[in-house]
Amino acid sequence: MKVNGIPTRTIWSIEHGQAVGIIDQTKLPFEFKKERLDDWRQVRDAIATMKVRGAPLIGIAAVWALVLAIRDNASDDFIHEVRSELIATRPTAVNLQWAVDHVVKRVISLPQKDRLPAVYKLAKEMTQADVLTNRAIGTHGARVIAEIYARKREPVNILTHCNAGWLATVDYGTALSAVYIAFEQGIPLHVWVDETRPREQGLLTAWELAGVGIPHTVIADNAGGHLMQHREVDAVIVGADRITAIGDVANKVGTYLKALAAKDMDVPFYVAAPSSTIDWSIQDGKHSIKIENRAGDELRIVRGLDKKGHACDVRIISEQTNVENPAFDVTPAKLVTGIITERGVCAPEFLTRLFPEGARAHARG
Repeated sequence: MKVNGIPTRTIWSIEHGQAVGIIDQTKLPFEFKKERLDDWRQVRDAIATMKVRGAPLIGIAAVWALVLAIRDNASDDFIHEVRSELIATRPTAVNLQWAVDHVVKRVISLPQKDRLPAVYKLAKEMTQADVLTNRAIGTHGARVIAEIYARKREPVNILTHCNAGWLATVDYGTALSAVYIAFEQGIPLHVWVDETRPREQGLLTAWELAGVGIPHTVIADNAGGHLMQHREVDAVIVGADRITAIGDVANKVGTYLKALAAKDMDVPFYVAAPSSTIDWSIQDGKHSIKIENRAGDELRIVRGLDKKGHACDVRIISEQTNVENPAFDVTPAKLVTGIITERGVCAPEFLTRLFPEGARAHARG
């Protein structure tokens, strides 16, 4: 995507893998700031503090962390130590563990002298593959939007929750990739953007959409049901952090409520995600997906601008008030109309038809 007319990705290699560049997403939407990370621990901390965020992106970021780690120490013990620390940063998003394990498995079998060039090459390949995968997701998702427009012949109203745009991936995004490509194809549309507390990731979505001129409106998280009741939503499209083998979906907390409202009002509810988000090892998402609980101050403190236009943090809840901050919830497969992947769109129960190799690999253990 472009920022101020300049093609931009969320992560990039500096000096042939000697450092990593990122967009500090904690500064958005008020400030666009790039940051150089020279050490794998800085990348680890950027994942934990959500300077980089979004299931696909944190997987790729972790791969670049491995590049920096192996640059300094290519021993087996150190690689496994780094692996454990990276996976612990964000336990719900399966893409992170998938990416790290994929790289470690490939690299650990090589002689130590060959590990750095191998991991650097693999990181570049996986980064580019993420872009192509997300573009394919968007192509399939745009067909869903086109079908709605063909029936309606009026602008299609999409509701999305959290940020599943290019900021959550290397480029294009997942749920928003469908919106971007439909917009490129000339389909008139409008996006209802949940503000998505805490952390207000919907503001990142609004920032993205404004950057390419897509009509959108930010709404309070609890307004979605009202809009569906009044037939102002044609489809809900969200991303995912983990999808079970039967199609249960873990996504930003609040997604489940949107799915319930969509089911009640017969509004199609789609989940857009790459196959790396599917966890073939589990069936029951409600009981098997570990839900990350994040710091209470994410609820207690809101970031905004003061009267002079300077970014500042404002406390809205007392330190003495107990808060609970689960980052995700699980939407059962029965509430999901379709899952949009790089291979096409299918009902949750048909995931294994699209990706038979995933199910077979798990069956082999």
